[in-house]
Amino acid sequence: MKIGNFEIFKKGFRAYYLLVISIVVLTITIQSMTQYSLNKQRSTALIVNLSGKQRMLSQKVLNELYSCRYHNCDYAEMKLALTKLYQMNRFLQEGNAALRLEPLEDETILKEFSRLEPHVEWLYSELKNFRDFEEVSFNDVRYRVDRFVTIMDGIVSLFQKKAEKDIKTMMIIELELAIFSIVILIFEIFFIVNPIISRIMDQKKKLSEIAWHQSHVFSSHMKNIADLQYVLKVEKDPVRQKEIYGFIAEELDELKKVSKRMVKSLEKTTSEAKPHHLVIRKVESFLEKYKLMPSNSELIDDGKVHSVKS
Repeated sequence: MKIGNFEIFKKGFRAYYLLVISIVVLTITIQSMTQYSLNKQRSTALIVNLSGKQRMLSQKVLNELYSCRYHNCDYAEMKLALTKLYQMNRFLQEGNAALRLEPLEDETILKEFSRLEPHVEWLYSELKNFRDFEEVSFNDVRYRVDRFVTIMDGIVSLFQKKAEKDIKTMMIIELELAIFSIVILIFEIFFIVNPIISRIMDQKKKLSEIAWHQSHVFSSHMKNIADLQYVLKVEKDPVRQKEIYGFIAEELDELKKVSKRMVKSLEKTTSEAKPHHLVIRKVESFLEKYKLMPSNSELIDDGKVHSVKS
């Protein structure tokens, strides 16, 4: 076909273009799936890591409270651990752009967080003011922390199971994509690459035939005409001259036959439909459907030499 001043999908190059485009698409798809899988694994690992740190922070809050009750109190450490515990509990559910956390959508894990919420809220409301430390029951705090740790252990376990399930799913998708890529490549080898190679070999054979005609038959007739021209120059008998003219005409007729055979050898192509023609026609139909091909475009699906007039 011809678009503007450019001719694409011309002759055997259409199959070559289809091969290159399919390889590029497969490469981009595989790379995209690989990057998506890696990002998914990083995100899951981060969530599991942050969930595990929540248990450590709850234990740190309990230890800091104990220090404030019976030893030297570091309120800054207590406040920092409590704030991190409270904020991270919200980030793990609602997501956070800075930490690249997506909002949690798993209903089972969200249900566990709803069980965890009262304990987090109680700890934050009771311990956010250091002046109330003496009034807070240490046993109540320890109970809340123990419940928090128990429930968070279950949440971490659910996150790990979800991560394993996601990894298995991605492995299956990547395996299916790899098999699909191999099938596509095998299809292209048998139905695109091999026909292209076959066409090149056919063209080589035709050129060899033309070269043989040029070097033997054509040159032989030209030599005969040259000899007859020499004889014509020295022959004075009109009858003999007329006879020589006849011989020259016969040689010219033979040259015409040789020329026709040479042209026929160039234009001769197999009439069998090649498998890749069907694929190429489907691509062309897709381009025509979305008006990516002009209506007056000329489609060329053989290996002949064509002249296209603009």
